Amino acid sequence: MNKKAAASERAILVTTQHKGIFFGYASKTGGVTIKLRAARLCIYWTADLRGFMGLASSGPQKGCRIGPAVDIELRDITSVTECTPQAAAQWEKNIWS
Repeated sequence: MNKKAAASERAILVTTQHKGIFFGYASKTGGVTIKLRAARLCIYWTADLRGFMGLASSGPQKGCRIGPAVDIELRDITSVTECTPQAAAQWEKNIWS
């Protein structure tokens, strides 16, 4: 990936109608589909995060289950949430406890 493309990407959390919660990097977030680079699926998060928005604010913590990174195209999107730099760093740790 070139530096210009990477600079235009932002770390986001995407939820879907099928109850999927995905973290990844995207440059375009409008429309009916979103392509995420290095996307990770949240399989389980702990109650101390206080819901999925805690995953965008603080990122996954010990006790969460986060899948491995892959590139993916998502459909049936219900929300796109900006992630804090702290949260993105936590997602990159690939926690599975």
